[in-house]
Amino acid sequence: MRFAPRVRAALIALTAVAGLAAPSAARADGGRIAFSVVKAGVLVGGSGGSGVLIFHGRRYPISIGGISAGLVFGASKTYFLGTVTNIRGPYDVAGVYGAAGAGGAVGRGAQRIVLRNEKGAILRLTGPQVGLQVNLDLSGMGISVR
Repeated sequence: MRFAPRVRAALIALTAVAGLAAPSAARADGGRIAFSVVKAGVLVGGSGGSGVLIFHGRRYPISIGGISAGLVFGASKTYFLGTVTNIRGPYDVAGVYGAAGAGGAVGRGAQRIVLRNEKGAILRLTGPQVGLQVNLDLSGMGISVR
C-alpha cells in the first residue's frame, strides 16, 4: 500500500506531534515532601496542616485541607514524610487526593499511605500519629503550593 507524499508527510507530522504531547515517564521527576496534619471529627471529620515540598533543592511551602466521612471519632496529629514522584514541576503536587482508609491511634500510632492526584503525582507517605482516633472512612485531601 502506497501513500501519496502529502498524506505520508501529514501522518509523520501527526505522529511527531502526538509523541510530544503524550506524557512521558522518562521526563517525570520527583522530590521529597514533609507536612503535619491535624484531623478531628465525629462521623464527619476535617483536617488541615502545612509543610514543605523539596524539589530540585528548592523549598516550596504547601497547605493541606481535607474532609472525611464515615466512621470518624476523635482527634490526631500525623507528621508525614515521604516522596512525590511522576511530576514535572513543583506545582504538579497541587490537587485533590482521595483515599479510603481504616486506622486508629491511642496515644501513639503510625500511618502509611500512597495517594495519587488528577495530574498523576504519586505521594508515598509514612509517619507517626499522636492522639485518640478511630476511623473507617472515605476522605479527600487537597494540597496547594504557595
